[in-house]
Amino acid sequence: MLAIFKKELHTYFNTLSGYIFLGFFVLINAYFFSNFNIGGGIPTYANTLMYTLSMFLILIPVMTMRLFAEETRQKTDQLLYTSPVSIGKIVLGKFFAAAALFLIGLIIIAVFPLILSYYGDVPFAETFGCFLGYFLLGSSLISVGLFISVLTDNQIVAAVGTFAAVFFFLMMDGIIESMPMDTMSSLLFVACVIFFIAFILYNGTKSVPLSAAVFGVGLVAEACLYLYDSNFFELAVKDGFHLYNSSIFDGIIVKVLNWFSVLNRFESFYMGVFKLSDMVYYISFITVFLYITVNTIEKRRWK
Repeated sequence: MLAIFKKELHTYFNTLSGYIFLGFFVLINAYFFSNFNIGGGIPTYANTLMYTLSMFLILIPVMTMRLFAEETRQKTDQLLYTSPVSIGKIVLGKFFAAAALFLIGLIIIAVFPLILSYYGDVPFAETFGCFLGYFLLGSSLISVGLFISVLTDNQIVAAVGTFAAVFFFLMMDGIIESMPMDTMSSLLFVACVIFFIAFILYNGTKSVPLSAAVFGVGLVAEACLYLYDSNFFELAVKDGFHLYNSSIFDGIIVKVLNWFSVLNRFESFYMGVFKLSDMVYYISFITVFLYITVNTIEKRRWK
């Protein structure tokens, strides 16, 4: 894994991608720093980091588009996959190299809060928390870009796909606001989630009976929970001759998407609040995408 890590990090600085990333990253942060912190007299650097989240749309594709797509295009992926190094270590080596490049950029811009400290009191604990959340959020999006790079041998296609995925994750909070709240939509959403779980199980085991059984049991459990909720856990308020019922399924789409929102988790770090659950979420998010990346490569390898 260390050899892969060194090779990828060395490649970043042997090509323009590493310099483009660092240059653009520092330049954009310097621009917002000079305008909001210096020009506006704001001592909190967390606000500046929040404003720069949109540049992930460009920087994450630049960092990740070549990681596997270039290997596939040059046909060097077969040599890589037949090497003594396991697929998991190859994926981790590439991920850590991209995350290290991102960390180098963060270390460079860490000088900005130090500059602010010469002119006033800077909340360093809050700033550190925001930097930590920023790194975890960026690393999570890097894992998404790494996965998309595995799916194609074209760097441009990988970059466009990563752009679309990053855009979706950054805009998820806006998408959530337009989601339906009614019970029927929630039931359909839960059924789709059950189907997705069954599909993932089939994808990993190739067992149709097992996947069908999981899907069937999931649907039955959903129906039973709905009937149980409707009959025994209804919140009734008498209003003349009307009875209003409330289901636990109401608004479940919004609740689930809110839980999965990467920006929702970042807000805690932005406000200087350290939550173990948020850190576990980001680490789990990264782990899931690295796992499906390894799984995708393994299937291609055996084919």
